[in-house]
Amino acid sequence: MKYKLLVLDIDGTVTNSKKEVTEKTKNAILDLQKRGIPVAIASGRAPQGIYSVAKALELDKFGSYIMPFNGARIVNFQTGECIYSKTLPLHLPARLWRDAVENGIGIVTYDEKEVIAGTKPDKYTLLEAKIASMPIAYHEDFHTYVDFPVNKCLMTGEPEDLEALEPVFAQKYFHEAQIFRSEPYFLEATPKNVDKAYCLKHLLEILGIKREEMICCGDGFNDISMIQYAGLGVAMANAQEQVKAVADYVTVCDNDHDGIAEVIEKFF
Repeated sequence: MKYKLLVLDIDGTVTNSKKEVTEKTKNAILDLQKRGIPVAIASGRAPQGIYSVAKALELDKFGSYIMPFNGARIVNFQTGECIYSKTLPLHLPARLWRDAVENGIGIVTYDEKEVIAGTKPDKYTLLEAKIASMPIAYHEDFHTYVDFPVNKCLMTGEPEDLEALEPVFAQKYFHEAQIFRSEPYFLEATPKNVDKAYCLKHLLEILGIKREEMICCGDGFNDISMIQYAGLGVAMANAQEQVKAVADYVTVCDNDHDGIAEVIEKFF
């Protein structure tokens, strides 16, 4: 099979443990784009948290796309145009906030400039703000303050707490949102029927590329849908075991040892 598109998660995939793109990985991705193969980023991050990685990989030069919020938005990174966006029901952030408060976990959402916290920021909220490259604005009145459309809410907490709450919230909000963990300490709420695979269906139509001609690489729970959907689904050596179980290929090298360069060399 001649593959025509490479789709990458960021954290634990294209970046190493220091959240950096190594020179070897960067050069492999740049060479691929110079050969006419587009590279897209699909991430749970807010758009601002993707920009630095996308610029390092020169996606603006080659005219590719970023898909923040686990696919709830598609942005042409060269023009800045948002070509697709789906948001949560307007009433939902307030309900999620009440559940977060009652269960002693954190909750945030986003506008174009800030991470909006509805609970006092914990260490995981601080981590998310760092990843998103945005300041935190704490609003105790989150349930009334967030009266505008948002692409996702993110709940934070200890892994064992979120593991227990995930099926409870998934059942409660079954008809209104997707509830899943992207990391053991992040519990996401995104629009119903929207995930990385759903987003990629739209992107493939834009690019005129078949699903079978796409390689998707990831390491986290939120990468499972696109890994299953891709013509070739790749799990990183450092991926969660559930991710490895659904992948067509597991890299020999992890994200600290240029696993993405390995994929490019082997399949492109």
